[in-house]
Amino acid sequence: MTGPDGTPARGPAEARPSSGRIAWTILRVTASVVALVTLYYVLPLNHCSVPAALTMLLIGLAGFVALVAVQVRWIIRSPFPMLRAVEALATSVPFFLLLFAATYVVLAGLSADSFGGPLTHTDGLYFTVTVFSTVGFGDITARTQPARNLVTGQMITDLVVLGLAVKVIVGAVDRGRSRTSR
Repeated sequence: MTGPDGTPARGPAEARPSSGRIAWTILRVTASVVALVTLYYVLPLNHCSVPAALTMLLIGLAGFVALVAVQVRWIIRSPFPMLRAVEALATSVPFFLLLFAATYVVLAGLSADSFGGPLTHTDGLYFTVTVFSTVGFGDITARTQPARNLVTGQMITDLVVLGLAVKVIVGAVDRGRSRTSR
């Protein structure tokens, strides 16, 4: 079957999002990431206690899991699951990275020996991204046992995020595509 212009007609599974929908998605992602980064930079992270830092990290990780769960449901229900999946990754990964960056800044503020000196918000974010990307330049290193434990925890969690979360999101795209093709 062909469309009005002589090209093959697309079924629901092959429908493409409009440029307006794509622009709206880019705007939402950009606004979300800007809001997260702004919040990260304005929070007085170097004035927290150990219990506050651990609570922040645990609640943040629970929030990350909840965010991914909600996004999976949105992907499955979306008429454009791939677009929604890109949006999910583009908002979840910065949230995850900023959570660890904030924890590193707090830990460095509690003990200057944790990383060989205090970390600014930018230093914390830089260190988190180097750990996440497995680059590890060595200019900032974890020096105390709590800092090393936290970095090890991030490394393990990074593997889970890269493996499990991506697998779950890709599975949601497949389910969403099969739902829209019916």
